[in-house]
Amino acid sequence: MKILGISWGRNMHNCDIVVKQALMAAKEAGAEVKFINTMGMTIRQCTGCGACSRSRDAGGQIKCVMKDDYLALEHEVLEADGIITAAPVYALAPSGQMKCFIDRFGAAHDRASATAEQEKRIKEGAEEMLDERVFKKQYVAYISVGGAHTQNWVSLGLVNMGIFGISTCMIPVGQIDAYDMGHRTNPVLDPPFMEKIAGLGKHMVACEGKEREEIEFYGEQGVCPVCHNNLITLFDTVNVECPLCGIRGTLKVDGEKVHVEFSEAEQKRARGKMDGLWEHHYELKDMMKVIIPKLEANKETLPKLMEPFKNFKDTY
Repeated sequence: MKILGISWGRNMHNCDIVVKQALMAAKEAGAEVKFINTMGMTIRQCTGCGACSRSRDAGGQIKCVMKDDYLALEHEVLEADGIITAAPVYALAPSGQMKCFIDRFGAAHDRASATAEQEKRIKEGAEEMLDERVFKKQYVAYISVGGAHTQNWVSLGLVNMGIFGISTCMIPVGQIDAYDMGHRTNPVLDPPFMEKIAGLGKHMVACEGKEREEIEFYGEQGVCPVCHNNLITLFDTVNVECPLCGIRGTLKVDGEKVHVEFSEAEQKRARGKMDGLWEHHYELKDMMKVIIPKLEANKETLPKLMEPFKNFKDTY
């Protein structure tokens, strides 16, 4: 099993240490491991140009046209069987560089869209198929690292990190909310914590070859049974939603205890599973049925409507 460790934090600081600790344990358990610190990498934000998906749908490969270090990291992610990643939380959520990578990697490698294209190429007998690495089973584990003693100051850490593996259907095997790092001062000064991190690495190796349903999640189980996070969206009824997975459940109150029941059908259509990705795939295709005729119907008037915005003078 090839396990890639990705640290989005400073060299030889907390994120590096916890990822390396997990990798060392994974190596002892028989895995082939590789570590990458992204701090010195240039990963620019996605510009929304659409070149990656256009190339995919035109018979080519999924490839970002921007020339920076993203392409090297993309290659390493696709090569791995499992990924253990840690990101620092500076302002409630993971640092921006990780999100820049997610924006460029996620939608471009959407498993449903890639599957539809691959099936089309097979049917047509195309000479070039999409990279098979896009379709392989991968496992992922997240470590959110924050200095705050109060957990709610890092409350959006793990939830945002979870976006990393959604589009490619990575199977989450565990996560650790490593807040209160300020009091630890250095992770190595907290042996029980380091043992917990090592356990995550061993656990990923033990998950090799298993299906999602066979894996016992490592770490806090959370309210959502799919992503195992505790964040929920409240509406005006007892219906609630996991904002990461996009599935709805029913809020149950028993005295002072609260829990949410998610049906099997809802869990099946979570964003990180194929049913959920197919939903979005067809949603986008249906949207184009509206966009194209609307643009055609307004092709004469739209340029005039856009003139005030193009000629806006107070632009930086």
